[in-house]
Amino acid sequence: MTKDTSLPQALNRRDFLKTSTVAASAAAIGTLDLSRSAHAAGSDIIRVGMIGCGGRNSGAAAQALSADKGARLVAMCDIFRDRVETKLAEIKGAKGAQVTVDDQHKFTGFDGYKHVIESSDIVCIANAAKFHPFHAMAAIQAGKHVFVEKPHGVDPRSVKLMQQACDLAKEKKLCIVSGLQSRFHTGYIETVKRIHDGAIGDVVSIEENFLRAPYVVTERKPEYSELEWQCSTQYHFRWLGGDDVPQSLVHNLDRSSWVLGNSAPIKCHGLAGRSTMVEPLYGDVFDHHSVVYEFDKGVRVYAFTRTTAGCYDECSSLISGAKGKASLLNCRIWGENAWHWQGQCDPYQIEHNKLFAGIRSGDPINCGDYMARSTMIGVMGQISCYTGKEVSWEQIMASDYFYSPKPEDCKDGMEPPTKPGANGSYPVPEPGRVKMI
Repeated sequence: MTKDTSLPQALNRRDFLKTSTVAASAAAIGTLDLSRSAHAAGSDIIRVGMIGCGGRNSGAAAQALSADKGARLVAMCDIFRDRVETKLAEIKGAKGAQVTVDDQHKFTGFDGYKHVIESSDIVCIANAAKFHPFHAMAAIQAGKHVFVEKPHGVDPRSVKLMQQACDLAKEKKLCIVSGLQSRFHTGYIETVKRIHDGAIGDVVSIEENFLRAPYVVTERKPEYSELEWQCSTQYHFRWLGGDDVPQSLVHNLDRSSWVLGNSAPIKCHGLAGRSTMVEPLYGDVFDHHSVVYEFDKGVRVYAFTRTTAGCYDECSSLISGAKGKASLLNCRIWGENAWHWQGQCDPYQIEHNKLFAGIRSGDPINCGDYMARSTMIGVMGQISCYTGKEVSWEQIMASDYFYSPKPEDCKDGMEPPTKPGANGSYPVPEPGRVKMI
């Protein structure tokens, strides 16, 4: 693994979202005619493109089409052609005439994203997380609106690039919406508001759980090359998916940061490893993580994630305060100001409704005030788990560490950066021995 020092350094926790770092990117696209590349408010048709054809992006595309009657799915790409064809058939079966993808707009390979961006007014990005910032930046530079799934990077370098993309979108008055859908849940919004208004007193600590079986486990097809195999099971390879703290626990960490006034932690320490999910099909990721984050005023967030079959499962965000406690996912408060929200909503659909409303109105929505910060909180926890070291926010923000190769250097047919050992399993980091930052 190597470093790249070409990206600007952020200043500190409070300045992370205040400092624009897009001068170089803006200069590179200074001559772009936005009137021709961005969707014009009031136009009947908004062309939607998909970068990545897994289950999450097919859901995002369907939600995009549901959000706006004038939305048309016009282009799709994936590493694998069969995924393009399968998801196209599924979405067309559900959305009919809103799907107009022809054979000339089905793309494959690492460069397929370029053609989708060229063909679209808005791109939905939900492929391997390694590429989320790179593809989001490319779309914003081209004057296109963006929906991008979490996590918004897998290492310090890529998260900084995502922040640049968000800043550039703001300058160019383009929408960029995050897949951290908790921020769009009506009940969560009201619960957090009540916490901020003092319903449970000062927050003392938060417990975050994302405990479940391994995610999207697939058998290797005999015809796959090593690169194709790893791309087909992206969540189980660090260089593609970033492992489970930024990949899954990022939802919880985003909620904790939100409850704590959209703040970043001072430092963290993590304990993690791989105990039972050791076969080759589980790649080179850990199967359990525990991270303790320390925020201002000594508030600690205890964050746990596990991807082990046959164990206890739980997904929760539990906040303890001086005058009560709250379960954010249950939209419930106990104590002096007991309260329970019992409504229903679909935050996945709401985020697309707001995205397309922003496009139509010319009043863009931009999630950049939290999406990069929350992802970086996950990345710092993951690196603490891998290294066994305490990691401070200042350290992670000063780092340009990345999992090689860089996304822009990934090519069809290349050799992947990790290979199986003699026993067929892939090597994993050794806490206390490996150095990253």
